[in-house]
Amino acid sequence: MRKLTPTHRLRARLRNRDSVYHPRNVNYKWFLLANIMLGTFMAVLDATIVNVGLPKIMASFGVGIDKIAWVVTAYMLSMAVMLPTSGWLADKFGYKRLYFIGLLLFTVGSMFCGMSNDENTLILSRIFQGLGAGMIQPLGMAIITREFPPHQRGIALGFWAISAAASVSFGPLIGGYLVDNFSWQLIFDVNIPFGIAAMVFTVLIQREFINPRAGRFDLIGFISVVIFLPVLLYALSEGNAATNSAGWHAPYILICFAISIVSGAIFITQELTTDNPLIDLRLLKNYNFGMGNLVMVIFSMGMFGSTFLLPLYLQNSMGYTALQAGSVFLPVGIIQGMMSPIAGRISDKFNPKAPMIIGVIALTLSFILNSRLSYLSEHSFVMTSLYLRGFGMGIIYTPLSALSLLTMPRDKMAQASGITNTIRQIGGSLGVAMFTTILATRINFHAQMYGAAIQAGSQEFKNTAANLAYFAQQHVGANMATAIQQGKYMLMSHVSKQAYIAGIDDDFWIAAMITLLGIVPVIIMRVGNKKSPVNA
Repeated sequence: MRKLTPTHRLRARLRNRDSVYHPRNVNYKWFLLANIMLGTFMAVLDATIVNVGLPKIMASFGVGIDKIAWVVTAYMLSMAVMLPTSGWLADKFGYKRLYFIGLLLFTVGSMFCGMSNDENTLILSRIFQGLGAGMIQPLGMAIITREFPPHQRGIALGFWAISAAASVSFGPLIGGYLVDNFSWQLIFDVNIPFGIAAMVFTVLIQREFINPRAGRFDLIGFISVVIFLPVLLYALSEGNAATNSAGWHAPYILICFAISIVSGAIFITQELTTDNPLIDLRLLKNYNFGMGNLVMVIFSMGMFGSTFLLPLYLQNSMGYTALQAGSVFLPVGIIQGMMSPIAGRISDKFNPKAPMIIGVIALTLSFILNSRLSYLSEHSFVMTSLYLRGFGMGIIYTPLSALSLLTMPRDKMAQASGITNTIRQIGGSLGVAMFTTILATRINFHAQMYGAAIQAGSQEFKNTAANLAYFAQQHVGANMATAIQQGKYMLMSHVSKQAYIAGIDDDFWIAAMITLLGIVPVIIMRVGNKKSPVNA
């Protein structure tokens, strides 16, 4: 056998790379898309299924909203840290291999979450679980954008979005049923069979691809971003926590902000100056890509933060069961799944900015409707806002992804998708932390305002307290002295409930204003010729 020279080996590797870009089987890319959709469904399922279980987890562990928010934030934060790293690891060791490892980590992490017996163990397990999800989502998007030519990329991303939409629809519904009829632990265990199926199909379907141009690992960038993101979110979430009596002026909060500023500055400087950055921030100089990611961070802050709030309102204020709270999200994913391929087709054939602008407006209206919630809100009113949300999400994300990656070279797809997904998770993490802090602040504000408005010496207060005492005496059977105390307790409980709903309304109003800002970068994005592929 003739011995291969280094030149021959390099040519063979490039032929292998080209065979991945242009597989002989014309149906390969569609089988691959189905495989990626399964993995994405699993990863997104866990992000949506947990929200309806949060009130039950809070009651089980006896913790408040500031602590339980870390069950969501820890998952998103570990994803955000892993997202940029997965691009380099995939280039270096292979996309198929790393995608399989991500599925394995996520599945094992789900098992650990189901075995958790306290909130700290659950949060740690969610971090482990998020590391796997941080490999699945960006690699799935990079694989799709690499395998599909630009003129088919919109419809491919649209079908890929169906998997996320299915998780949005069925995740809360499945989670609500499991929480009501079994236990909250099963909302994590349900991921295990999906993970096993996704791993099997990855082995059988996906071909390996290794980028021969992978550079050195950016250790300084990795360390600085690992310090920057968790410390910043910790400071934001702890600023108004019940355990922090000093508030934003607490020494450890100020120290955390200082550490995050320094590490953030180091990270940005390192990424802009090194030859092999962890996150190639210079890609943001690409006009459409930069504008698209600005839209993404605005969109994510409003969406993730508000999605965290609605199940809490429905269960804690309206008395919904977990299943009832989860069922309201069913139409959201269905509408989103129906609209995503249509929006992808429109973006391929016509101007992709039109559905994006309409989607931003629909989302803003959805949040404005949510800002008018009360303890008397009817089910149809809640569902109207969610119909608008599903419609808006369905027609925004697909054309946004296609347009932002329109002029991105093939060899930069892994880095570009890593940046996009990282920014989305960072925006979502900031949204959850910010809205949790604002909620606590506004609840205290409204409780003080309502409490100050109650005049204990007024005749109206005395009449109301007497009527409530009579009600307690007749239905509970207590003596008059106890009934008077119970009447006052019911009155103050009603005030607390009103303050809680008013705080949530304020959060939704802020989410609406943040989302509306996203229309500005959408308008100024550029539309080019999508049928001219960009070569590596």
